[in-house]
Amino acid sequence: MNTPSELKYTKDHEWVKIEGNVATIGITDFAQGELGDIVYVDVDTVDDEINGGEVFGSVEAVKTVSDLFLPISGKVTEFNSALEDQPELLNTDPYGNGWIIKLEIAEDADHSDLLSAEDYQAIIG
Repeated sequence: MNTPSELKYTKDHEWVKIEGNVATIGITDFAQGELGDIVYVDVDTVDDEINGGEVFGSVEAVKTVSDLFLPISGKVTEFNSALEDQPELLNTDPYGNGWIIKLEIAEDADHSDLLSAEDYQAIIG
């Protein structure tokens, strides 16, 4: 199971890459493996201010639909438009071209509950 050490993780199986006040967010290799073949990604929260823990979109796989939870409060600034035509990027490249959104992190955002790669690995076994 691929868990890059430079990223942070959530218990809901999202990954976060923080660069300055911008966070890039996607789902983990473990999550895409559990979901199976992903056929659709729905994010209609671009330009919305959302609190951490709230749903910012969903991922539809052949067998299920799973909500996506925002790990950090902020404003959704970008959706990865490549996922409109190639939702399978979440399966084939979850940490690269399969990113889902970019977020402008709120000034008062708390990200102390994000997990290190080691802590995330301990959760998923």
